[in-house]
Amino acid sequence: MQAESYSRAAELFNEEYAYYSSFSDQWLLHAKTYVSLMCERFGLTHTSQIVEVASNDGYLLQYFKTLGIPCLGIEPTAGTAAAARAKGIETIEEFFGTSLASRLRIEGREADLITANNVLAHVPEINDFVSGFANLLKSTGVATFEFPHLLQLIAHSEFDTIYHEHFSYLSFTTVQQICSKNGLEVFDVEELGSHGGSLRVFAQRSGHGKRAVTRHVADLVQREAVAGIHTREYYAGFQARADLVKNNFLGFLVEAKRQGQSVVAYGAAAKGNTLMNYAGIRPDLIPFVVDRNPAKQGKYMPGSRLPIVPEKQIRESRPDFIVILPWNLREEVMTQLAYAREWGCAFVTAIPSLEIF
Repeated sequence: MQAESYSRAAELFNEEYAYYSSFSDQWLLHAKTYVSLMCERFGLTHTSQIVEVASNDGYLLQYFKTLGIPCLGIEPTAGTAAAARAKGIETIEEFFGTSLASRLRIEGREADLITANNVLAHVPEINDFVSGFANLLKSTGVATFEFPHLLQLIAHSEFDTIYHEHFSYLSFTTVQQICSKNGLEVFDVEELGSHGGSLRVFAQRSGHGKRAVTRHVADLVQREAVAGIHTREYYAGFQARADLVKNNFLGFLVEAKRQGQSVVAYGAAAKGNTLMNYAGIRPDLIPFVVDRNPAKQGKYMPGSRLPIVPEKQIRESRPDFIVILPWNLREEVMTQLAYAREWGCAFVTAIPSLEIF
């Protein structure tokens, strides 16, 4: 599933880019667990070379560094790259593709493991991007890609995952085909709970075949085919379900206002921005959005113009409801803001359906 490109990558991922992975404790745990699993499965040691593409603020590579395993980050956004370097992580501030991969290979920096988390959907030139992995991997190396699974996006009406930074919405079968076309063989796949349902795909250089292809590969291809993910009919009811989410959310906000109850939002995430604008939310219904990230505070949600403020605003305003916009982090946010229950505040998520906790 491909979205038409309206903005160049350099316009989206520039010096003002404000997403820092380390502000989510849940995502840090996900990264730490990944490092442990990869080291155990592939025997990574101090003689190995790790590369992360879209390494952000070093949220993942810091755990390889702690283990004494050499690592390199590739991250085009200046602020996050600087944050990674402050952690002692070498970071190249460029976009990844075949050109950079070839340069690194000439420098003798072939990788035992290359990882790319939640970036595959952000890449406009996806074939050049994936081909770079095949170029940079050692003959025995492994590449892993994590990305939201299109099957889950449609099944659970996760329309807020569709936004300006995403150029593609990917099925497993499509990613397998992209890898095959660009010098990689997919040998395993795992289904993850992150981001509303993601995949972790494992690939090796084509023709080397060190690792046998697991049954999970054929099983998931078959499941996607049975679900009809490659047919027009599979997507037919998506718009109606998105409208239902919007209408239920709007109805909740209007009724809360009618009852004299206050509602604020938490998490100035891209997915939250999609929901706010699709539902036509303005400050008369939600006066502000709270975010932990200082890089976002003092700014506004695009379109809706909701002010982004520090967490202290929750304690000061004592709202009746807090809408959690990054609903995939619901448990983490509810734990972080548990003190709000002292005055009877409830938590709300709008997607996949309206729920009040």
